[in-house]
Amino acid sequence: MTTPTLPGALVSPAWLAEHLHHPRVRIVDATWAMPGTAATHPRDDFTEEHIPGAVFFDIDAIARPGTDPLPHMLPTPGDFAAKVGALGIGNDDVVVCYDTHGLQTAARAWWMFRVFGHDRVAVLDGGLPAWQAARLPVTGGPAKPEPKAFAAQFRPELVRSREQILANIAAKAETVIDARNQPRFEGTVDDPWKGRRRGHIPGSRNLPFTELLDPVTKTVQPLPVLKAAFERAGVEPGKPVAASCGSGVTACVLVLGLHLLGRTDVPVYDGSWAEWGLPGDTPTETGPAQP
Repeated sequence: MTTPTLPGALVSPAWLAEHLHHPRVRIVDATWAMPGTAATHPRDDFTEEHIPGAVFFDIDAIARPGTDPLPHMLPTPGDFAAKVGALGIGNDDVVVCYDTHGLQTAARAWWMFRVFGHDRVAVLDGGLPAWQAARLPVTGGPAKPEPKAFAAQFRPELVRSREQILANIAAKAETVIDARNQPRFEGTVDDPWKGRRRGHIPGSRNLPFTELLDPVTKTVQPLPVLKAAFERAGVEPGKPVAASCGSGVTACVLVLGLHLLGRTDVPVYDGSWAEWGLPGDTPTETGPAQP
C-alpha cells in the first residue's frame, strides 16, 4: 500500500479531506490548555467533537513522569513509542496534527514526532476551526484505535537543555527566540507558571508566536511575512537558532515557521521558562530585548 506524500510541514483542510480515509493517514488532536484557564478539558472537548478518525494526543501524558514542577517534559524514546503505538500510529503512517485553537499546541506534537525520528508529520493549517469553516465533517465519542508497533529514534540535536542554554549565554553561538507575549518576556506581569520569576533568558529575542498567524483565521502567514517577522526579532540568516517559550509548547510554532522557511534544524529548549524561571541560579533579564 502506498503511503500518501505530504505536501510539506503544513497541510490544508482540503488535502486532509482528500486523504481522510486512507489507512496510513493518522490524525491527532494535540489540543492543550494552560492550567487555570477556562479551556481546561481538551480531552472532553475531543470526545464531544473531533475530525473523523482522529485520536487524542495528550501532551501532559505523553511526557516524562515524575518531573514536577516541570510540565510535560519529553518522554524517553521507549515511552513515546509505546504511547503513540497505542494510539494506532506506526512508522509507515503519515501523521497530521491539529488543535482546536487554530494553531497553538499542535506544533508541539509535530515537533515531538520529529524529535523521535518520524518525519512523515504535518500540521493542519488553521486546525479544527479551519476544518469546520470549510464545512467538513466532525464526529464525537471516544477514539478506539488499533495499536501498532512504533520504533522511536531520538534526535538530540532538536532539543536544548538548561545547561546548554546556560552555556550559550556566554558563547552566543545560538540566537534564542522566545515565543511568549511581550509582557511576559519583558517581565511587566507575573508569569502564569506559578512560582517563576519575571523576565527572560539574557540575550534572548522576543517573537510572540501569534505574530506568525493570521489574526482572524489563525492560519500561518505567507512566507514573506514569516521571514520579515523573524528578521524583526533579530534572527540572522545563517546563525543557529533555538526556540523557547513558557513550557516548550508554543516555541514549536516558531520552529514550524522556521521549518517552512527552510531551516529544519532548529531545536526547542524543552524546559523553557517553566524551568529557567524557577528560583535558583539561572540569570534573568527584564525589559525589552537588547540589540
